[in-house]
Amino acid sequence: MDEKKSKAETPDGQTRSKRASKGSQSMERQERKLLMVVNPRAGRNKSRGPLYDAAGILSSNGYLLRIHNTVAPGDARDLVRREGARYDAVVAVGGDGTLNEVVTGLMKLDNPPPLGYMPQGSTNDFAASLHLPSNPAEAAAVIAQSAGRKLDIGQWNRRYFVYVASFGAFTRTSYSAPQNVKNALGHFAYVLEGVKDLDSLRPYPIRLNADGETLDGEYLFGAVCNTLSIGGIVKLTPEQVALDDGLFELLLVPNPRTPADLQDLMMSAVNQDYAGKGFVFRHVSSIRIETEDVLPWSLDGEYAPGTPKVEIVNHRQALSMLL
Repeated sequence: MDEKKSKAETPDGQTRSKRASKGSQSMERQERKLLMVVNPRAGRNKSRGPLYDAAGILSSNGYLLRIHNTVAPGDARDLVRREGARYDAVVAVGGDGTLNEVVTGLMKLDNPPPLGYMPQGSTNDFAASLHLPSNPAEAAAVIAQSAGRKLDIGQWNRRYFVYVASFGAFTRTSYSAPQNVKNALGHFAYVLEGVKDLDSLRPYPIRLNADGETLDGEYLFGAVCNTLSIGGIVKLTPEQVALDDGLFELLLVPNPRTPADLQDLMMSAVNQDYAGKGFVFRHVSSIRIETEDVLPWSLDGEYAPGTPKVEIVNHRQALSMLL
């Protein structure tokens, strides 16, 4: 028998073995690897069923999944930094702190893969700004169909943040509320924790330079952000915030020295007019802050030890996010 005929030649002249080989190669090219980093403590009182649905949706859209449950603070960051480059996408499943760790790991890579986010925390400020679904299955469908969108990432000295670096009044509440209380009470847990800080409300003398403008003064609170919402309390508008323009929104609360100053602050706060009297509001790409006091800092709700000098830089469109 002719050796060529023995390979079951097809009508188009190709052998089945060759066609099978090409089909296999095509499947290999289409298959994408995805690392899903899950914080099992975030939103612990939520059902895990939707996460299985989300995994199924991603799998049916051509992703080969690896699911990793974090075991300690820093685990997500270290895993992504060590192994993230092997994947075509990395998805953070948890709260803003989990997202921060995953982003920090990605920023250590030369060519970071696209980032997905399934918000499962108690506040999820950044997810609200991005209009991401809180249901994991719906978020997975968004990730599977997205072509990616470039977003700015902030750097605070040697650390990174996704949407906010803040100091001063009530900053401690974002990282000091116990996780079990956050899971049970959600945003109300932050309100309760903030009440505890009222007796320690104080101004901080600061030397501050923002894109060359000197803004020295005494401030009760400051935030360098790239978001529409901070703590679910401070609300900015889409007209004020662009997430990919290389600029942060700098919001400062000066210490009111006169009754008129206090009135201006209160009126602007009630009306959420952060560009009005009582606040300092700027769009800036870099900030330098110096202080003799130890400032309590929070990066995406995670504690950052105070330091006399802080340099904050915007890395424009540093990561692609699957939105």
